[in-house]
Amino acid sequence: MTTATAYAAPAAKAPLERTTIERRALREHDVLIEIAYAGICHSDIHTVREEWGQAAFPIVPGHEIAGVVTEVGPGVTKYTVGDRVGVGCMVDSCRKCEQCLAGLEQFCTDGGMTGTYNDKLRDGEVTQGGYSTHIVVDENYVLRIPDGLSLDVAAPLLCAGITLYSPLTHWNAGPGKKVAIVGVGGLGHMGIKIAHAKGAEVTALSQSMRKKDDALRLGADHYYATGDPETFTKLAGTFDLIVSTVSAVVDLNAYLSLLKPDGVLANVGAPEDASSLHLFSLIMGRKTLAGSLIGGIKETQEMLDFCAEHGFGAEIEVINADQINEAYERVVASDVRYRFVIDIASLRD
Repeated sequence: MTTATAYAAPAAKAPLERTTIERRALREHDVLIEIAYAGICHSDIHTVREEWGQAAFPIVPGHEIAGVVTEVGPGVTKYTVGDRVGVGCMVDSCRKCEQCLAGLEQFCTDGGMTGTYNDKLRDGEVTQGGYSTHIVVDENYVLRIPDGLSLDVAAPLLCAGITLYSPLTHWNAGPGKKVAIVGVGGLGHMGIKIAHAKGAEVTALSQSMRKKDDALRLGADHYYATGDPETFTKLAGTFDLIVSTVSAVVDLNAYLSLLKPDGVLANVGAPEDASSLHLFSLIMGRKTLAGSLIGGIKETQEMLDFCAEHGFGAEIEVINADQINEAYERVVASDVRYRFVIDIASLRD
């Protein structure tokens, strides 16, 4: 077994604190990863504060993990010591259901995917995430980080990147398509970059004009403030695809009005409270209200390769581990541009 230094939440809403955890001894297909960087996702905060339901404490959060392989099990064929790798939101699934066999492990129908933290493997082992010096993961749920991406900007791609890449790919964002990204934050800024790289005409929608310059720099062709009622009048019937990244309840009917006939509003943000909908917002124009959850392992690797090919990662602010609790408050206050990344070397001091 490997003893890892980590930051964990000891109880709901309690500050995270430094601790040690044990990583399992390597099994045949396991990879031991020395973590270099771990992104802070809003999902981490929702989980440790039990905003998405009851959690199992103590929890080491973190599912945006980048590091280097330091040891491999005897049956490992995909990675060798020294490889630059990443781990995202899942570390296992059933591997045999229709969805797993189709490369959609995130939609596993036989027990569901196993989350990187706050979950249990099929043998009962409790998973703990990337706010730690080491992690052990089955090679089939490890991603290769291309040489063109530095590990710090690559880490958030393992959640934020794939969360936007998957719906933009599934609904064919590209040349000739008008795409809107709602929310210019940890998720939304990646949506702007990816949609732009795919060749779509990109509009950024944010509450105020505060992030206009950033959005245009990231690749948006247009920018509008949703806090201005005129925006919804001006943009009515404009978009083929809208991807909403916001985790607050919004007026779905208003956003559906921005779609062309046969347009899609895809949601990747997950508000705590229920949303309401008038079905005529869908009926009038044969519009689709949809959701999307990360991506499978194959698609996540495709996303990493795509980002490397186009020369971009996430926009990050690197912090030390002892700044995690402060960073949580700043994420909730939308005071980060655009992803906090923990330098795990600070855990080794």
